[in-house]
Amino acid sequence: MGILERGGKVRATAIPSRKKFALQANIRAHVKAGSAIYTDALMSYMGLKNHGFEHQVIDHAESYVDGQIHTNGLENFWSLLKRGLKGTYIAVEPFHLFRYLDEQVFRYNFRKLPHDGARFVLAMEHIAGKRLTYQELTGKGTDAVHQA
Repeated sequence: MGILERGGKVRATAIPSRKKFALQANIRAHVKAGSAIYTDALMSYMGLKNHGFEHQVIDHAESYVDGQIHTNGLENFWSLLKRGLKGTYIAVEPFHLFRYLDEQVFRYNFRKLPHDGARFVLAMEHIAGKRLTYQELTGKGTDAVHQA
C-alpha cells in the first residue's frame, strides 16, 4: 500500500490484504484527519468520508484525471518499483518485499538530491552501526551456514 503527499514524500508498506480494514487502518494511522484523499475506485476505500477525510474517487474505467483528482504520482512510484523488481532484482521473495519497498521509498523521496553521491552518503548515515544477520536476511536458521 502506498500513500503519496502531493509535493511531498511517499510511504509504502506491504499489507496482508487489500480489504477495507487493512487499507483504512493504514490510512488513519498515517494521514491527518480532514485531509483530501484521492483514490482509485477500489471498494475498500469507500467510507473514508465517515472517518473525517475529504475523499474523492477517480474511476480508471472512465478517466485517469479529473482536475486535481488523480493518482498519477503514486502510479509513477509503483511503476518505478515494478521496473526494479522485474528488471533489476528479478527473483524477489515475499519475505523480503518490505526491504525492496523501503529501498524504493528512499530512492523516490530523495530523487532530487544532486547526483554527486549525496544520496549514497545519506543512506550510509542511516545504516552505520546496524547489523543484518544471515538469519534475518534469509529467514532461515544458522544451521544452513554450518552445513554449507
